[in-house]
Amino acid sequence: MNTITISLFTTLCVGILSASPPETLVRKKRYWIIDSFQITEEYPGPFPYLLGKIEVEKKFAVGFNLQGQGVTEEPKGTLSIDTQTGEIWVHKKIDYEEYQNLKLTFEARKIQNNVVDTRLGVEVKVMDINDNAPRFEKETYTVNLKESASQNTFLTGVLASDKDKYMTNNGTLDLRIVSVSPLPIDLEFYIEQSGPGNNRVGTILFKGCLDHEKAEKYTILVEAKDRGEKVQLSSTSTVIINIEDGNNHLPVFTGHTGSGRVKEGDEKVPVLRLQVSDQDTSGTDAWRAVYTIHGDTGNHFRITTDPQSNEGVLFVDKALDYEKGSLRNLSVSVTNVVPYHTCQVKSRPDEGLWDVVTTGDVPAIRQVVVTVEDVNEPPFFTPDVKNITVNENMPVGLTLEVFTATDLDHSYDNTLLYMKGEDLNEWVKVDSKTGTITTAKLLDREAPNVINGHYKVTLYAVDSGKPPMTGTGTLNIHLNDQNDNTPFLERTSMDMCLSDQASVTNITALDLDGDPYSGPFRFQLEGDVKDKWRIEPNNGYTVSLVKETTVHAGYHELKLRVFDLQGQQAVHNLSVSVCECDQMQHCNLRSATQLGGGTAIGILLALLLLGVLLLALMLSCEGEMRPIILEESSGALMKSYIETPGSDCAVPLLCQQIPAITAVTHDNCKKSTAAGAELESQSSYLLRASGQVYRPGLGRQQGSLHRVQSTTLNKSMIVSSKYWSEDSYLATYDGLLPVLHKRTYRLQMQGNELGDYPPHPYAEEGDPETSSQLDVISIPESPFNTDMLLHLGPRFNTLASLCTPKLNSS
Repeated sequence: MNTITISLFTTLCVGILSASPPETLVRKKRYWIIDSFQITEEYPGPFPYLLGKIEVEKKFAVGFNLQGQGVTEEPKGTLSIDTQTGEIWVHKKIDYEEYQNLKLTFEARKIQNNVVDTRLGVEVKVMDINDNAPRFEKETYTVNLKESASQNTFLTGVLASDKDKYMTNNGTLDLRIVSVSPLPIDLEFYIEQSGPGNNRVGTILFKGCLDHEKAEKYTILVEAKDRGEKVQLSSTSTVIINIEDGNNHLPVFTGHTGSGRVKEGDEKVPVLRLQVSDQDTSGTDAWRAVYTIHGDTGNHFRITTDPQSNEGVLFVDKALDYEKGSLRNLSVSVTNVVPYHTCQVKSRPDEGLWDVVTTGDVPAIRQVVVTVEDVNEPPFFTPDVKNITVNENMPVGLTLEVFTATDLDHSYDNTLLYMKGEDLNEWVKVDSKTGTITTAKLLDREAPNVINGHYKVTLYAVDSGKPPMTGTGTLNIHLNDQNDNTPFLERTSMDMCLSDQASVTNITALDLDGDPYSGPFRFQLEGDVKDKWRIEPNNGYTVSLVKETTVHAGYHELKLRVFDLQGQQAVHNLSVSVCECDQMQHCNLRSATQLGGGTAIGILLALLLLGVLLLALMLSCEGEMRPIILEESSGALMKSYIETPGSDCAVPLLCQQIPAITAVTHDNCKKSTAAGAELESQSSYLLRASGQVYRPGLGRQQGSLHRVQSTTLNKSMIVSSKYWSEDSYLATYDGLLPVLHKRTYRLQMQGNELGDYPPHPYAEEGDPETSSQLDVISIPESPFNTDMLLHLGPRFNTLASLCTPKLNSS
């Protein structure tokens, strides 16, 4: 056991004795006193034992006191002093690893006045002994090592340390391998240590060859031992080396199953299964086979490993062609996921690594033959897509292209029949024997199914095999544009505001042709338009129609000539309605910003008025009024377009303004009611031809007009009947049409039109109480045929009483 000297350094303090004021002060000096003591850590006792005694010069009675580490500070209770003798006693063990020295203060005080006579500084040093064994960082280390690892491979590192004093034998340790289990064959584990003496790192390595079949696991016991002089302490740690099975057995082909035959054209189908045997552990990477195909120049084959049986499954991944070869010779090699490895020890020199021999992969190879069976394959076009460019409007019978197909089947009749596939516009025909494609109609670039000037035709080539097979070719026809379309207007009807300044509306022209046969266009107004109408600018796609202040309100017909870039022209009629600015909503055509909706209300009234006037012309031109006899047997109301029963009445204003109509139709006004019914059907047809449908009701407010489509009134809308000769029709048209336009415009400017406001209910049917507002309705004094109302049933009694005062009073 080592002993550390404990030195007691004593400092003699100078005391100053004080006297009473009359006495003279005397200065006295104390001398330094140094003593040495020894103590050992972890001393087993018995306790307390005497550590030493502090000697001081005493000329009077004193008391001793000790303060500091071990007494009043940690480790408390370790030391004490006899207050009378100055002896220092030790009461318990002290650990060098916790306290290497203790610092204390010694005092000697006069008993009579408790004044410090002597004060000493004390430093206690503790002696170290070998009381700590080396300790490993871990009790167990585990390492997984591949069987194919080479010698001198680092396995693991172990760390051990000693808490005893550094640079002493007690704190210096060494590492060594104590044992290895099981006993290695052709294998030796060794350890190399590094680092300071009290903190060692041991690196474990091996020499020779690993073999999983000889041992799957090695347990190595490593010892750390110090160099203590009286006693040597040690500890151990366990290192476990798990040897993973390597590939030390090559796979061997044992056979194959499957027909080894495939039909040409088949894909993703298995043709063979190859079997192998392997003595390595089943399910491990050393056992699992990896197959490789050799000689597959076209990359037609693929081989995979069955994870259960370890067989190699050969697939035809890409279709094979019988005409390119009926037999395909391949070779397949097999290895393992883990490379094959063997190790053999040749010699064991005393120093350095051993002499070993290793072997790598030596794959097994097997020849494979795949038979391709012939099948009837479809013919094919070369190329299968052709592109041609022709002008549109070429003559019928023009040869566009010749499509020929090839059939490589030599064991089948390769006679081909050409047929047309997709031809949406029926523009071409195909010669069934030669594949010649010619035009059957004029090709129009602006026709349907032509996309960006391209039209597609598909062609089929059908062989005579069993079953017949078909090849497909595509002809893309690019049509060069020609100037075969004239410009046209986006709209021909518009409204304009009557104001003190010039007003403007837009006109847009379009052309089905492409560049350079379309716009920008040139616009030119025809006729007497000076100081009335003009176009600004006269070139472009959209220009402005400007109305001067000299143009009056009403309906105006203009002629507009439009030219494309090549001078191709067309004349269009413009229908312009000029209205007061505050009456724009009553124009018979909507404004440019509202045009997409429908025909204006004014044109509806014009067409309705036309039908009514024609009906009136056929039924009346005389001042005589004849009542229409109602047939009571029908039990139904007769259709009427006025609120009272119909009668023959003259239209003097119309007849005066249009003498031709009066002359022609005077006799016709006397026709029977059947003629009136015929004319009514004509009026209905006239309204339908103009895009309007009139649904009659009981009165003016209940009738309704419904727009079908927007159009302009023209000669085609007036249909002659058996009462109108062709000459009379032609004679009356030119005089009738201007009057209708003027009357229609004047009528529609007066106020709300039909359908502009909803009807107001005054009373409900069957309600005995009537509204007071009905009192203002004036009842005509003319005779009223109430018998008709009585025949309609009791629901019409109230109406009959209102119409006839006598019935009301009764």
